[in-house]
Amino acid sequence: MHVRLILTTLALSLLAFTGCGPQKPVLHLYTWADYIDPELLRAFEKTHACSVKVDTFDSNETMYAKMQAGSDTYDLAFPSSYQIVLMKQQNMVQKLDKSKLPNVATQFDTAYAAMILNPDMDYSVPYAITFTGIAYRKDKLPTPPTSWTIFDNAELKGRMALLNDHRETIGAALKFLGYSFNSVNPVELEKAKAVVLRWKKNIAKFDNEQYKTAIASGEFTVAQGYNGDIAQTMAEDPEKIGFIYPSEGFSNACDEMVIPKNAANPELAHAFINFLYDPDNAAQNIAYICTVMPNKSGIAKLPKEIHENPAIIPPNSVLSKSEVIRELGENNKLYTATWDTIKATE
Repeated sequence: MHVRLILTTLALSLLAFTGCGPQKPVLHLYTWADYIDPELLRAFEKTHACSVKVDTFDSNETMYAKMQAGSDTYDLAFPSSYQIVLMKQQNMVQKLDKSKLPNVATQFDTAYAAMILNPDMDYSVPYAITFTGIAYRKDKLPTPPTSWTIFDNAELKGRMALLNDHRETIGAALKFLGYSFNSVNPVELEKAKAVVLRWKKNIAKFDNEQYKTAIASGEFTVAQGYNGDIAQTMAEDPEKIGFIYPSEGFSNACDEMVIPKNAANPELAHAFINFLYDPDNAAQNIAYICTVMPNKSGIAKLPKEIHENPAIIPPNSVLSKSEVIRELGENNKLYTATWDTIKATE
C-alpha cells in the first residue's frame, strides 16, 4: 500500500510539473521591432485566453528568406506590400476569411488605398503606412537638411547612416537623380550605384535597427530612417532630434498582415487582425508605433499632437512627393546585383 501510494503521488507530481492538461493556444507573430503596443498584446491574451509570442525581422528580405525556408511556423506576419506580391505568387500565404474581419470592412480608410498593392485584401490587410526620410540632430545641425545631398557632406563622415535595405537605399539615390524609385533601367541603376558608393564613403554603416538609438545618443548626426522609428525617438527628445522628407522625393510602403500557408492558428490570427482594427485599439497602437494605421475611426480618435505630427502623418503637400515601392518580378535581380556590388566595394 505504501509503495502504491508513493507511486501515485509521484505520478501526480510529475503530471503537475510537466503541465499536462489543457494548454493555452499560442499566436506566433513575425514582425518589425517595436511595432505593436505591448499593452494591446496583453489585452488580446486576456480576451482570447491565449499567449502571444513575437519574433522580429529587420528587413523584408530577411523575413522572406526565413519563411521560404520553413525554418519557423508563424500565424501572422507583417511584410510590406511589394513583398506580399511575391509571397502570394509562391503560395506562401493563405486566403483570408473576410467574414471574420468585420472591423476591417467598416474601418479601412480608403484615402490610403493608392498606397497598397493588394487592394482586394483577399490575402492581406494593411497594417501601417511607412515613409522613409532623414533624421538629424538639431543640436549638431542647426540648419535642417532638405535633400539627400546631406550624405555627400564629407564634414559629417563617420557620423551618418543609410538603411541596410537595397530597395530603400538604391531608391533614395534614384530619387536624388530624378528617377523613379522603381526604375529597372540599367543605365539609371548604374548611376544610382555610383551615388550610393559616393555616400558610402561618408557613412559609418548601413543599418536598419540601431540607427535610431545612435541618433538618440548623438553617435549619429544624420541617418536615413523610417518615419515611425524616428517619431518614437523624437517623442523622447523633441528638442534635439528632427526629421525631414527629402525634397527630391522619398518612398512609402504599406506593411500588411498575412497569414502564412502553414499557420497553426489561423482562427486566432483572424481574431488578432480584427482586434487591431477596433478603432480604440488602432488609435492606441498608432500612438505607440508612431506610424499611421489606415483605420479611419482610429485616426479620428488621435490627439492633436499626433494627428498633426508630419513625422507620423505627412501633410498632402509632402505626401505627393512620395512613391510606392513596387514588386519588380524578374527585375529584382538588377537591384540585388547592384546591392551586392555596393556592399562588396571598399
